Amino acid sequence: MDDSRLWSFEQSLWTEGPDNYREKVDPEVVMVLPRPPFVLRGSEAIDAVADTPVWNEAELSERQVSRPQEGLIVIGYHVHAQRDGEAYEAHCTSTIRRLEHEVWRVVQHQQSPVLAKAVANG
Repeated sequence: MDDSRLWSFEQSLWTEGPDNYREKVDPEVVMVLPRPPFVLRGSEAIDAVADTPVWNEAELSERQVSRPQEGLIVIGYHVHAQRDGEAYEAHCTSTIRRLEHEVWRVVQHQQSPVLAKAVANG
């Protein structure tokens, strides 16, 4: 998967509905989300995110991509998402594996919300 397709794939998980999410997330996924019970696996993780309203916009920045082996991609990024006057910022990682030609699934996802902006000394 080239970088352009990779980032479109990841962004769609923020901005498209639960059908898209269920299609792109592996049944064996492990997630760490910023709300109880925090660490989720499998259908519990998929259901937790699929039941969340989608974001109208999601800007992915500070993008990093690693391809440690054929068919495995690890990404890290900062997301700024918005919907109906609500905003959310987090640093995230996802691990995506290829099942077959052009079929990819998220097997790991983690979100660390931005808690505070750095304060300059002075």
